[in-house]
Amino acid sequence: MKPLKKAVLPVAGLGTRFLPTTKALAKEMLPVVDKPLIQYAVEEARAAGIEQFCFITGRGKTAIVEHFDVAYELERTLEERGKHDVLASLRSQALPPGSINTVRQQVPMGLGHAIWCARAFIGEDPFAILLPDDLMLCETPCTQQLAEAYYETGGNVVAIEEVPMERVKNYGVLDIAEDKGKLVSVKGLVEKPPVEYAPSNLTVIGRYVLMPQVIEYLARMERGAGGEVQLTDAMAKLIPHQPFHGVRYEGRRFDCGDKAGYLEAQIAFALKRADMAPAVREFLPKYR
Repeated sequence: MKPLKKAVLPVAGLGTRFLPTTKALAKEMLPVVDKPLIQYAVEEARAAGIEQFCFITGRGKTAIVEHFDVAYELERTLEERGKHDVLASLRSQALPPGSINTVRQQVPMGLGHAIWCARAFIGEDPFAILLPDDLMLCETPCTQQLAEAYYETGGNVVAIEEVPMERVKNYGVLDIAEDKGKLVSVKGLVEKPPVEYAPSNLTVIGRYVLMPQVIEYLARMERGAGGEVQLTDAMAKLIPHQPFHGVRYEGRRFDCGDKAGYLEAQIAFALKRADMAPAVREFLPKYR
């Protein structure tokens, strides 16, 4: 079993639900308290032992890569002004040289196509996928929970959660072979099924650990739901050949691709911080 050291982060989306803000700002750079969404995802991956990152970018996404670069002028200014705590915090978040790769997805053809664009980076190694829109608040980082399941099962694992049946049409849905509580053995996957055809209400969220063989199925460029190349369809084709499990992760997910979810994340993450929680608790009752 190969160690899990690579992560792919698809960040090519336009973020139309947050216009006009995202006209000039990548949605992955939207801050939650004082860190952008993309940084939360990278920190989560690093906590799981990930060492190499591939950003699948599009036009107007250069700020994402620049965010992880060294800002020499800023660091010098902070040092001159004696802001050593802020400087130390910045430097602690820096990524080692050579750990970031970028690939351009010129045409928006779906999540599966975005992952296929990273095929050279993935090579023959297992890899994690993190969708930054799904912001996770977990005691044990969500990707770390998946990594532990990968080392236990030796195969593909995805983070899952239960949703009301009327919402299954918005997700990839599991067809369950065996439910062991936290770990669920999967015999099939369906992308965005109508309610009457959904095999369960267990849905895949934006955290995955996949084997490199998924690229072989993505390369066929078969169109699925919405006329796009669906990652779920390619994952379903792996199931007869490799172990495939869902993990009921421990924690909370905030859908930051949705305005209400993004606002809720601001409150939840601020309340987890000792420097923010007292002030937030003081003003919140004013808005009931």
